Amino acid sequence: MIRTAVTISVVPQARMGPFVFHGDLAGSIAKAAQLGFDAVEIFPPGAEAIDVEDVRRMTGNAGVSVAAVGTGAGFVVHKLTLIDADAAARARAVAFVKGMIDVAGALGAPAIIGSMQGRHGDDEREAALDRFAESLAILGAHARQYGVSLLYEPLNRY
Repeated sequence: MIRTAVTISVVPQARMGPFVFHGDLAGSIAKAAQLGFDAVEIFPPGAEAIDVEDVRRMTGNAGVSVAAVGTGAGFVVHKLTLIDADAAARARAVAFVKGMIDVAGALGAPAIIGSMQGRHGDDEREAALDRFAESLAILGAHARQYGVSLLYEPLNRY
């Protein structure tokens, strides 16, 4: 059986982003259920913005699940990336994603790595890929404790 999900962004800076619903999490969850979706993907500004118990209540009342939690606000809002050449900045990016994994894991959902992967110049591709692989290894181990996947969403520059 094919299951369907729809995205909900609660990040004001992503208002023009590729999301179906923006802003009102409770209303968006209810509307997604009314439209027949099975699940929602939540794109929050950070882990602190999500009250796990509230999300469980809202999705439970609506009869939908959480398909995933997006981590992209780390890039959109905080300009963090998992390939940053600066080790301290990269550590902040990893910590941000770990917090999102904690929220997603508590909801029984995977976290998605999309724009947090960062962008590199062609001259530093190999070094950036090494830093990315290192970051993903740390984050994958963190997700493992919840028994959920860490999803990688390949993005291109377009």
